[in-house]
Amino acid sequence: MREFLVEITTTIPEGTSQDEVDSRRAAEAVRAGELAATGHLARLWRPVGELRSLGIWRAADEDELHEKVLGTLPLRPWMNLNVTALESHPNDPGKAATSS
Repeated sequence: MREFLVEITTTIPEGTSQDEVDSRRAAEAVRAGELAATGHLARLWRPVGELRSLGIWRAADEDELHEKVLGTLPLRPWMNLNVTALESHPNDPGKAATSS
């Protein structure tokens, strides 16, 4: 699987009920756990004081990432995504730890 850095900003549409927001957020937490269990969601961070997230996601390719991974998130209709495909750097200190 390839790795992708995904920056996510979520904007709740005006007029959305708090019940719908709460329901989607709860479903989002469940789905994120499922995607982590299958190896598609590797890491997830939130910059301090910001309402956006940065994550390392895994998929066979960018089509799978959008259609079968990110597209299954309950909050996806409200998300703005910035996706960057990643490849290993020759000086990555983690590379030596995974190859031994």
